[in-house]
Amino acid sequence: MAVLDLIGAPQIAALLLLAQRGLEELYSARNTKALIALGAHEVGCAFYPVVAATHLAWIASLFFLVPADAPILWPLIVYYLALQLARYWVIFTLGRFWTHRIFTLPGAPVVARGPYRYLRHPNYAVTIVETFVLPMAFGALALAAIMTALWWTVLAYKMRLEDEEMDVRRDVATVLATVGEGLNTDQAQLQAKATLRNEMSPNRSAPSATGLPPRLR
Repeated sequence: MAVLDLIGAPQIAALLLLAQRGLEELYSARNTKALIALGAHEVGCAFYPVVAATHLAWIASLFFLVPADAPILWPLIVYYLALQLARYWVIFTLGRFWTHRIFTLPGAPVVARGPYRYLRHPNYAVTIVETFVLPMAFGALALAAIMTALWWTVLAYKMRLEDEEMDVRRDVATVLATVGEGLNTDQAQLQAKATLRNEMSPNRSAPSATGLPPRLR
């Protein structure tokens, strides 16, 4: 069997996808370097290899597990290409704050424009739909279902990490606005994290009548 017989539309799609995500990784790395220089810190760094491996496994599964002569469902190809518009809407909206990793920059505004007006995690919503649609475009229903379930499990944990950090950032803003006189951002962040841990503790004490929001009592 000739090597070219093993290369078909699914394999070409996988190679194009790998090139696309490689270019995005260069953009992410540039933003990461700039954010670190500004004082940003990473959350969940130990989990990132799981995210990267899952992403690469999806691309590899398209290349190796979908037959080269698989049928092409053109409406789903068009739909997948339309999803790329949504993907780059998210990236454009986040701008210099978009990275593959989770970074938080004290004092930076919480983005609430563009797709973030409608969804809390539009980037991951697009990723989940992409994961299902592209294998389905070549009739690979089982692969689409398995990889989508795997991606959902991985991204659900990543979203949880992001949400916890965003809760801290919102509480920092509240601390600074409510009792922040004389506090700097680092001190407010420590206070916000402490109050968040207290809220999550099953043995936390009853709320006090301080006039502060629940997490900041």
